[in-house]
Amino acid sequence: MGSIGGPEILVILVIALLLFGPTKLPELGKSLGRALREFKKASQELQDTIEREVDDLKREAPAPANPVTPRGALPAPQTLAPGEAYPPSGQAPPSETVPATQLPFSESAPDSEKPPTSPEDAR
Repeated sequence: MGSIGGPEILVILVIALLLFGPTKLPELGKSLGRALREFKKASQELQDTIEREVDDLKREAPAPANPVTPRGALPAPQTLAPGEAYPPSGQAPPSETVPATQLPFSESAPDSEKPPTSPEDAR
């Protein structure tokens, strides 16, 4: 259904004229106008009150010292020190390497310290 056009409004006015008569129709128009004016005034007051309350809450709430990063947000990019360069594209940044003797289960560890690899080894 679309909006009410000119012909529809004309039909409604003719029906209202027939129902209420020419003397009652201006009084109904006045009361309808007053009701609409009061409604607009009340809705504007409500909107102003809500805006004032929101502004008061914004002024009262202190800014957090350490803002919390929302779950799933990316961390802030790290900046490089002056003179430091990014690694060439396609290469991973250098990482610290740990000698095999310091790994928890290295190849050089005795069999008793190695984790079981199959259910038969676990027995």
